[in-house]
Amino acid sequence: MTSLERMKELIIILQEASRAYYAEDREIMSNFEYDKLYDELVDLERKTGITLAGSPTVSVGYEAVEELPKETHESPMLSLGKTKDREELKEWLKDKEGLLSWKLDGLTIVLTYENGKLEKAVTRGNGEVGEVVTNNAKTFTNLPLTISYPGKLILRGEAVITYDDFKIINEAIDEVEAKYKNPRNLCSGSVRQLNNEVTKDRRVKFFAFSLVKAENVNDLSGFSTREEEMEFLEKLGFEIVEYKKVDSDHVLEAITFFEDKIAGYQIPSDGLVLTYNDIEYGKSLGRTAKFPRDAIAFKWADEMRETTLLEIEWSPSRTGLINPVAIFEPVDLEGTTVSRASVHNISIVKGLKLGVGDTITVYKANMIIPQVAENLTMSDTLEIPKICPACGGATEIRKVNEVQSLYCTNSQCSAKKIKAFTLFVSRDAMNIEGLSEATLEKFISKGFLQDFTDIFHLNRFEEEIKSMEGFGEKSYHNLMISVENARKTTLPKVIYSLGIANIGLANAKMICKEYKYDIGAMMNVTTEELSQIDGVGAVIAGTFYDYFQQEQHRKMVEQLLEELIIEREVIEEGTQILSGKSFAITGSLVHFENRNALKEKIESLGGKVTGSVTGKTFALINNDATSNSSKNKKARELGVQIMTESEFLTAYV
Repeated sequence: MTSLERMKELIIILQEASRAYYAEDREIMSNFEYDKLYDELVDLERKTGITLAGSPTVSVGYEAVEELPKETHESPMLSLGKTKDREELKEWLKDKEGLLSWKLDGLTIVLTYENGKLEKAVTRGNGEVGEVVTNNAKTFTNLPLTISYPGKLILRGEAVITYDDFKIINEAIDEVEAKYKNPRNLCSGSVRQLNNEVTKDRRVKFFAFSLVKAENVNDLSGFSTREEEMEFLEKLGFEIVEYKKVDSDHVLEAITFFEDKIAGYQIPSDGLVLTYNDIEYGKSLGRTAKFPRDAIAFKWADEMRETTLLEIEWSPSRTGLINPVAIFEPVDLEGTTVSRASVHNISIVKGLKLGVGDTITVYKANMIIPQVAENLTMSDTLEIPKICPACGGATEIRKVNEVQSLYCTNSQCSAKKIKAFTLFVSRDAMNIEGLSEATLEKFISKGFLQDFTDIFHLNRFEEEIKSMEGFGEKSYHNLMISVENARKTTLPKVIYSLGIANIGLANAKMICKEYKYDIGAMMNVTTEELSQIDGVGAVIAGTFYDYFQQEQHRKMVEQLLEELIIEREVIEEGTQILSGKSFAITGSLVHFENRNALKEKIESLGGKVTGSVTGKTFALINNDATSNSSKNKKARELGVQIMTESEFLTAYV
């Protein structure tokens, strides 16, 4: 393979890994492996003098997804050059003074304040265009919504979720595959929500790390140092990223300070950032195509330990996915003893060429999460199990989005049944308290539960349940109350509780609304029809259709509905005047409190709202029809009408 061919191959691999991690919040390779491939690409580009279009060395971040409005940043947000060499940091600083601070591992946000009020919050996106998440940012637990500064203020910072909050949220999720891999993934998914109630529940925090712009007001004449900017932001009420002022004589000492602190530090961090304190000097250095020259990132040199792989533990889940976990001889890493690490999927297992007895190296990603870095033996002798460890049923390897994973094919798998019931009783589904996974496992093993409807007839086993360890008169009574309360629910929650692969509560709501809450119509829909629903797509349509093609599922759902009282969505006749019409919204609003309020009004009239303008868009709502915003330009190109709020209200409300 030539150098050019290898570069093309690396670009495809790294693009897929970045898209999965940043845009889809899933992980298909370890950070260690990504950095290794990235460094290989950098080296090849240096040697060949060629940089191909699409290379991650010249593109930045993820592309903004369609569900949220997009906006171009006032000034580009560049990545930072990086090093793991402490002496290189010292050399980089030379005789200048710098600020050394945490490099927080969350989601970078740009905030804009006007006249003392938070007006806008935009994610980093691809560095040029980000996603507008203003309503979500207003729920950040430590963010000031109003400040004393009367002019226009723009700043950047990191939205993060602490390790304690991450643990609490993950512990509430019973399914192994549904648990979040790390706080960064959880934070990204929480901030980029369509419903800001979800963001609020996740206890997201914000830490400012740089001032972008402060319009001069009265005697404010600007700042000459980064430290002055940080002190200014702190006085305005922002929590700022912890930093130390350093020179070349003290930078190594400061690195040690942060290194000693990270083991017990609650805020996720994947390194440090060193910035020149003198603002004008930093600006005078300019920038490369990708990196500013006034700052550099320091990434921890991972503490590696060699150990012996003892086994791969295979852990089944509700959907049949069997997760591989590496079990190895215990080693001390970053102050704790580690003996296991998730290997995530079959693709990674095969890439590492694992075998029992192999010598592997392990580390903690960001000094926290155990990972397998490399396999020094590469015996490639590990046998992928042909039978499920829980039920003995046959397994098969399936390839989804270029990632191979192992699944149990037995529909009656005991692990599947326990996990399925666990989802069914969870808060976002039927919300039945008192049925933990451990309790469900006992009930299933005793034959109390065969299918979901049996939950509503647990009173048949009253005496047996009362005599079980951990139960008694009061516990049984409370469980029965919770079961009875669960009978009154909504159809989207019922659909979600069934555990159909890829169907979350939001998808269930979309499908129910599209088919006017008619379960009969939904059970007989085709994949082609489902795929036409905005936000559904081929994969979700396929799993939904396949589920209801099985007669036992249809019968079970019909029997389940007989046990329930479904709260029906009341749709007044003649009100669905926007049925079949799709709208996009941009710009500031006057008559509606925010875009969500306008979206709800359009949806209440039967219409749909999408995040972008396409050939299917009926109209773009924008109070500034003459602006040159990207949505306006797209609307003009496609011949889509642009209407103001007033015009929309006059025509349809």
